[in-house]
Order: sequence, then structure tokens, then C-alpha cells
Amino acid sequence: MGSYVKYRDEELKKDPQLKAEYDALEPEYDIIQAMINARKSQNMTQKELSERTGITQADISRIENGTRNPSLEMVKRLARGMGMVLKLEFVSEAKSFK
Repeated sequence: MGSYVKYRDEELKKDPQLKAEYDALEPEYDIIQAMINARKSQNMTQKELSERTGITQADISRIENGTRNPSLEMVKRLARGMGMVLKLEFVSEAKSFK
């Protein structure tokens, strides 16, 4: 396990308020990670994705580092730029716990 993941998990166990806030942001983290994974699986740079979508490389960087919240339309454009479609899924809370 990576040192960050280990540190994060230890901190989340120690602080229930931190864990609650972290859990509340999990969907955003999941979207960001899915986007990064999809882009990297195609060996595509942010610049290449920018050229395919018309979204600036700076905006793609901000989305990936969590400082910009993209609209649903922007996420769909990013998916199309990678030759993919966006699929959203609603899951019962009981099934979403890890």
C-alpha cells in the first residue's frame, strides 16, 4: 500500500469528522480518478485531450487536481474526446460502503 493511502486511512480512522467530509467528497474524487485513468490508459496527455475537446489544458489540469468542478456537459465532452461515452450509475448506499 502506498504511503499516502496508508496515511490517509490512518487519519480517517482517527477523526470521524474528517472521514465524514472525505466521504461526502468521494463522488467527486471518483469522477476525477476515472477521468485520469481513462486519459492515461490511452497514453494521452492533457494537451492532446485539450486539442480533441476544445477545453483548455489548464481547465483539464484544474479538473484533475480538484480545483475546478466541471459541468455534466464538460464531462461528456471529455469522454467523447477520449472516444468514450459517459455512464453514470446510482447505487444504494448500503452497496457503496467499502
